[in-house]
Amino acid sequence: MSSKAQHVVVISVPVQGHINPMLQFSKRLASKGVRVTILAPAYLTTSLQTMYGGLIQIECISEDDKPPHGIDELLEWFETIVFRSFRNLVDKMEGSGCPLKVVVYDAVLPWAQDLAQNHGLKGAAFFTQSCAVCGMYYLMYSGKLKVSTTENSSVSLPSIMPVMGLQDLPSFFIDTQSYPSLSKISINQSMNFQKAEWLLFNSFDNLEKEVVEWISHEAAIKTIGPTIPSMYLDKGLKDDKDYGMSLFKPNSESCIKWLDSRETSSVVYVSFGSLASLGEKQMEELAWGLMRSNCYFLWVVRTSEDSKVPKDFKSKTSEKGLIVNWCPQLDVLAHPATGCFMTHCGWNSTLEALSLGVPMVGMPQWSDQPTNAKYIMDVWETGIRVKGGEDGIVTREEIEGCIREVMFGEKGNILKNNALKWRELAKEAVDEGGTTDKNIDEFLSQLIK
Repeated sequence: MSSKAQHVVVISVPVQGHINPMLQFSKRLASKGVRVTILAPAYLTTSLQTMYGGLIQIECISEDDKPPHGIDELLEWFETIVFRSFRNLVDKMEGSGCPLKVVVYDAVLPWAQDLAQNHGLKGAAFFTQSCAVCGMYYLMYSGKLKVSTTENSSVSLPSIMPVMGLQDLPSFFIDTQSYPSLSKISINQSMNFQKAEWLLFNSFDNLEKEVVEWISHEAAIKTIGPTIPSMYLDKGLKDDKDYGMSLFKPNSESCIKWLDSRETSSVVYVSFGSLASLGEKQMEELAWGLMRSNCYFLWVVRTSEDSKVPKDFKSKTSEKGLIVNWCPQLDVLAHPATGCFMTHCGWNSTLEALSLGVPMVGMPQWSDQPTNAKYIMDVWETGIRVKGGEDGIVTREEIEGCIREVMFGEKGNILKNNALKWRELAKEAVDEGGTTDKNIDEFLSQLIK
């Protein structure tokens, strides 16, 4: 396969949970000789670097280091700067002797397909959520799924999906008013099913086999995940030890040193990602639930959330816990001391835990997280989900019980064994000749043709 003449441009929503998987896919392409240019605003370019002997280049598309804060304003601003700079980029690459061939774009930016076509390029939509969730969005978009908010009602879904109640659906199906723009964006990414030449999913065949087959009847899709650094999977990409970008500075040395001093599988790792924000009452319940579990814990509390931690909590738990503002998540999940991952069930975090074989306690907040938690508990059987009260607050007693069940209970052993099974299947998918590896090769061969 002669892929060296191929040149791909990558456009991702400029937030960590979207950039990182697309960056990892870029590394896979570059390892096969494809030249990749990643478009990024100025405030991200300092976190990214040229890789693979120059095959991955970063193209700065704005001089503004202060992007808008609101998600709606951020997306509108990003669309404007991409459109403004894209023509010059195409001309620049044409003059370099390595013209662009295809735009790999974040599926929540369907306008990028129009941008590609307007410049004579092909488009590949990259979905950063599970095949199951994207399939549900597609049903909603095409009018085949209606959701009633009647209490205790279940939802009519394809038989290849588990039976779901309202609490298991993506939050945008139920609460369309709180985040109207995000709700519209999430569902409208299904436009790509008709518009894009390729649909790429950050998943792997064995993980969602029946759903992949079902979606394949609607459109040609390729699973190209899990998109995490090669060192944790097949070890096939040289020096691929981390994502290569972080919006927060991790407390790497202190985290690993602290874990090194703990026994195998004795630590609960707690992190709710880069965006989730818990209320003060929920933070209080979480804190005392961790203390009541009597487990060692490593808890990521972003600087913006720090004031919500009970004032006397750190002093009372100094012998049992470590609280940091950010940490190297993959290193923590892969560490022998980590026995459980308490997570919001974002798709990246879910894939990381599955790929590294760590059982989970799911505490989903919004978006696709409730559905991911449903699959974690009832389909992949690698974790349990906390139950909230009538006010939506998960109590300290519930948190304590769930942690202890995973860490010490009989069910915990079953979850750990299942997690190890998925870890092996994830490695198998990305290894040479695996389903993900073959799908990437097929994508490249179609690109060359």
